[in-house]
Amino acid sequence: MKSAEVRKKYLEFFKKRGHAVIPSAPLLPENDPTTLFTSSGMQPLIPYLLGQPHPSGKRLVDSQKSFRSQDIEEVGDNRHTTFFEMLGNWSLGDYFKKEQLPWIFEFLTRELGLDPKRLYVTVFEGNASVPKDTESIDIWKDIFSGVGIVAKENERIFAYPARKNWWSRSGEPDTMPPGEPGGPDSEVFFDFGTPHYPQFGETCHPNCDCGRFMEIANSVFMQYQKMPDGTLKELKQKNVDFGGGLERLVAATEGKQDVFETDLFSEIIQSIQLASGLAYVNDEHKKTLRIIADHVKAAVFLIADGIEPSNKMQGYVLRRLLRRAAVKLKLMSKSSTEHQFAPIVQSVLRTYKETDYFNNTKEESIKNSVALEMFKFTKSLDQGLREIQKITSIDGKIAFDLYQTYGFPLEITEEIFREKGQRIDHQQFASEFEKHQDLSRSAAKGMFKGGLADKSEQTVKLHTAHHLLLAALQKIVDQDIKQRGSNITAERLRMDFNYAKKLMPEDVQKIEKLVNEKIFEDIPVVRQEMEREAAEKIGAQMEFGHKYPDRVSVYFIGPEKNFFSAEFCGGPHVAHTGLLGRFQIIKEESAGSGVRRIYAVLS
Repeated sequence: MKSAEVRKKYLEFFKKRGHAVIPSAPLLPENDPTTLFTSSGMQPLIPYLLGQPHPSGKRLVDSQKSFRSQDIEEVGDNRHTTFFEMLGNWSLGDYFKKEQLPWIFEFLTRELGLDPKRLYVTVFEGNASVPKDTESIDIWKDIFSGVGIVAKENERIFAYPARKNWWSRSGEPDTMPPGEPGGPDSEVFFDFGTPHYPQFGETCHPNCDCGRFMEIANSVFMQYQKMPDGTLKELKQKNVDFGGGLERLVAATEGKQDVFETDLFSEIIQSIQLASGLAYVNDEHKKTLRIIADHVKAAVFLIADGIEPSNKMQGYVLRRLLRRAAVKLKLMSKSSTEHQFAPIVQSVLRTYKETDYFNNTKEESIKNSVALEMFKFTKSLDQGLREIQKITSIDGKIAFDLYQTYGFPLEITEEIFREKGQRIDHQQFASEFEKHQDLSRSAAKGMFKGGLADKSEQTVKLHTAHHLLLAALQKIVDQDIKQRGSNITAERLRMDFNYAKKLMPEDVQKIEKLVNEKIFEDIPVVRQEMEREAAEKIGAQMEFGHKYPDRVSVYFIGPEKNFFSAEFCGGPHVAHTGLLGRFQIIKEESAGSGVRRIYAVLS
């Protein structure tokens, strides 16, 4: 079954069961400074999982674009990707386990036609804080019984600890920060029926790494929240958060263990084969082709959502993807130019032609962005390879320097030196890498602490000031300015916006003055739910690249018929601007090609 059909069937299945179809959120999180990317379907819905009413109701369904940078090093096997689509359905305090699990089983077996005998399930085994999920076990037994299967524990139903069957953005309960929602989950695995390899353990089971089983669906019962004292408290609103990777579901319907052989990758792999001259046959070539395919696809989606290659934050991750792909292609084909990537990018765009993820304007921007980055990297790549040839003896530190300076992953450097019979000290490389990660983590903690998710008083004030700043930019500098990203902490706000040149000092002063005038006027800040078309018609601002549902939340600063600012936003904000204090812009700089960045504070 092709991906477009699986996606459509899923959305229609839950739409018939009272769910509103909501659009995918951008990969660049909106007003969530706690993370670089949208990495799951639940991430954009955190406020609603914690009790805030959603404009579209209590039953939602979507196909969410997701990106997980932590999976970069995992790419190369038959199932891991950095970019993926997560099919999701949500119950915000409405239905729970007894409705969710039968629906998912019905979708998998009747809509997708999967053989029930090839489906295995897992549940949470319980711990000191949360009991074993016996309710899900009983429901699964009834479900399987309905299709003539006796589902016994440790044969068809398996219980695992929190490491496997607990879900939150931060992992297990012990690693969840205060305020974070999470809960036990129940996963469905598809059995490909391949032989078990003894090196992975004496017996095979759903979470075995031998490749026989693939997780295709995960129902999270999000009913707990981490408290400041470290305990878990049951939420007043019990939620269902389902996630099913589209790539894996398609692979299961086609009986293919390799997601890169599905229609979501097949044309992309073919274009890389043409560029490299190598076939998708042996394991070594397959791994390299998979990495290039994944990285270019992920890069295309990141650029489409407004991210540009740079040495900072999201832009750095994007740059790493593209340059890693370039290194791989260079070593495969013995040549690497920006022109080789043009047909690969085009194949990604064609793969998603039946979706609304890209339009003609975005396509040209994506092509140009990739071509420019690859053009700039060509000289660096050649220099790096020449540098390697000069090295007579290599250790872990030198290998890490090559990784940092020229973008050469460890396995690439090893491959080049293998001919000389040299082995790299992995422990030394790991030590250098860990030092780098420690520095990065320290910087990230300083940059992200006190993020909007904590809803502290100062953060809420800066969030409101952020709206005033955008309106002032449009009135003072250019009415076509749009927000391209934001990061709001308790210490300061940061806004990215489209503009081709540096702001003049006198314009910065005028912007500050206008914002402070509106603060002094003590204007009411009012939230109103309305139809998206009506909000667009009155000129309410929306974030670039973000898709909104049919009914939206709009914050007005000033009366609706004569407002100073109106923005699509979920909040929170102060009740009136007089609470903000004095506004000051502390820095204005470039954030990439055609994008400027402003830092501002309140005092």
